[in-house]
Amino acid sequence: MSVEPPTLDREDVHVIDDDRFTTDSVALVTGAASGIGRATAIALAVNGLTVAALDVDEDGLAETVADAERFDAAGEVHATPADLTDDEAVIAAVEAAAGLGDLRFVANVAGLQHVAPLEEFPMAVYDTMQDVMVRAPTLISKHALPHIREAGLGAVGNMASVHGYYVTSDKVAYNVAKFGLRGLTQSIAAEGDGDVRSFSVSTGYVKTPLVVDQIPDTAEERGITEREVVEDVMLGQSRATEMMEPVDVANLFVFGFSELGSHLNGGDLTFDDGMTLTYE
Repeated sequence: MSVEPPTLDREDVHVIDDDRFTTDSVALVTGAASGIGRATAIALAVNGLTVAALDVDEDGLAETVADAERFDAAGEVHATPADLTDDEAVIAAVEAAAGLGDLRFVANVAGLQHVAPLEEFPMAVYDTMQDVMVRAPTLISKHALPHIREAGLGAVGNMASVHGYYVTSDKVAYNVAKFGLRGLTQSIAAEGDGDVRSFSVSTGYVKTPLVVDQIPDTAEERGITEREVVEDVMLGQSRATEMMEPVDVANLFVFGFSELGSHLNGGDLTFDDGMTLTYE
């Protein structure tokens, strides 16, 4: 079982030949300073898109921009600092993205985690997590949809999780948010009128800071070792022996946004190593 730091190499990015994957088309990506968000921003830029990379972590965004430049990406990544708990900042970020070209794609990736039983869960933390993972994607989508319609055909992709199908204990805010994102995905699809598609991406555990950082808390909460958290809690139902890499998830967004995903609307790309549907 591996929890080694993730790697991101240009050859791991899947490149799709798509007429809309040009620098005239803009993709807005949240959570772009690290993990899946960073990998998604870079993968879309490698595929030729102009990317508005959103995050509150400006240093992390600078690293994302540098990585895209290091990969000699065909598209450019623009650091777009924004606090997803601030409505005005979120709306301004959408308009900034639209100012870069034809805003066609949105990848709502940003996420938070807090491990605590429901009886002890701090509601201030709960509210922040809902703001970042449900309210902000909804607000972004609300203001992005007119731009996407004007551009002509586009899509909103939301980073859900196996926790949008079933839950694990001590993660109530995360569980509720991921179920909510699947509802948002289907709502956008219902109102897209053929101009705007929507899809979600649901994976098991991915080697990101969010996942790695929760291992000690989960171990303490359950009274087990950190190794047991990885082997039994995170990968116990999985048919795989290693977590996914962030770039593996980024490639799913690339696929979903491309013409190959033209019939993916309201659906979920479930890449979970068998966690939700197979049991021993």
